[in-house]
Amino acid sequence: MLSREDFVFTIGYDGPAAVVDRQAKRKYGKLSTRELAGKGLFRAAYSSAVYSGNQEDIRFVADLAQADIPAMDRLFGVFMVDVKRAIYI
Repeated sequence: MLSREDFVFTIGYDGPAAVVDRQAKRKYGKLSTRELAGKGLFRAAYSSAVYSGNQEDIRFVADLAQADIPAMDRLFGVFMVDVKRAIYI
């Protein structure tokens, strides 16, 4: 399973490996879900909320983005995947 920071900043997948934005992870990796949303990083904030499974945070991010949760799922393409390896770019 990927770490929270790797999951939050995953930009895609290359076979069985997640492709992670190293620069964004380094800059924003320690921020909470709400802090990410406050900075306008809605995809990262939504990924963080999905990773934690906290329904309150998921709803918070969706409300801030003025979208419903199914729309957020489709818009950002965020879902839990069992990936054990990360590639950093």
